[in-house]
Amino acid sequence: LANLFSAHDLSLIYFLDPPISPIIPLFVTWKIGRDKRLRGCIGTFSAMNLHSGLREYTLTSALKDSRFPPMTRDELPRLFCSVSLLTNFEDVCDYLDWEVGVHGIRIEFVNEKGSKRTATYLPEVAKEQGWDHIQTIDSLLRKGGYKAPISNEFRKTIKLTRYRSEKMTMSYTEYLAHRQHHHFQNGIGHPLPPYNHYS
Repeated sequence: LANLFSAHDLSLIYFLDPPISPIIPLFVTWKIGRDKRLRGCIGTFSAMNLHSGLREYTLTSALKDSRFPPMTRDELPRLFCSVSLLTNFEDVCDYLDWEVGVHGIRIEFVNEKGSKRTATYLPEVAKEQGWDHIQTIDSLLRKGGYKAPISNEFRKTIKLTRYRSEKMTMSYTEYLAHRQHHHFQNGIGHPLPPYNHYS
């Protein structure tokens, strides 16, 4: 999937408004099954080459997300892969200054042990979960490892960056169909074997 998204994204980014540079922060998200349960999500806020970033984080999110065991070949037919290209980063003074369903948020905070921690949710997460601003912030603090009671005074100490994303999703079935179509276009007369690689 990483190879296909590389070509597909490069064909789209020049038509986005405003144009997105091929050197860009990105996240790769895997979901599985009819209910599209989260199966892995890892990315970077550092701008990097789209081709190499997709290859790296497609595999990293599939195999090295510590919340999940590595993906297996048997799971492939039920997988959906999404790529989020991150844009429009803005530091805000008020931790409530962002819009559910529009902005992703990245928070930076100091935990109860005095260590600086960060955590992020992509723009779709709060809306999919039915969360408001406070529920999203509190969930993100827990995701970032904050274990103490959360007060409104503590929320006000959070440093928050909001951002937007351009998201594209493909199922494994769509991926195989695209590969087979491309295969026959190139004049090779037999279908590609399934399950030959992860990305």
